[in-house]
Amino acid sequence: MTGTTEAGPWRDEVLAGPGGAMTDEVGVITGPLTLRTTAVAGGLVRFDVQYKDADEWYTLTGSPLPHHGDPAALHTAALAAIRAGGAAQAPGTASS
Repeated sequence: MTGTTEAGPWRDEVLAGPGGAMTDEVGVITGPLTLRTTAVAGGLVRFDVQYKDADEWYTLTGSPLPHHGDPAALHTAALAAIRAGGAAQAPGTASS
């Protein structure tokens, strides 16, 4: 992970597993993606994904969500969810 401050953002490349990641704007996206996680006002964490090297960012479904501790841990959990695929959503939200 690249971020070192509490506010992030944290950004990592990730290969989406079968079934990809669910976004609010365009539905499921698949393949090589970039995940950007940012702590925002109100104790929330926002998750955005994009196709690797693309210009457009999409909101990972379920984002933003409250955090109670380390937002970097939620970034790690979101990476794991996207790697697993299955229309992955923000950590702690239902994906089906």
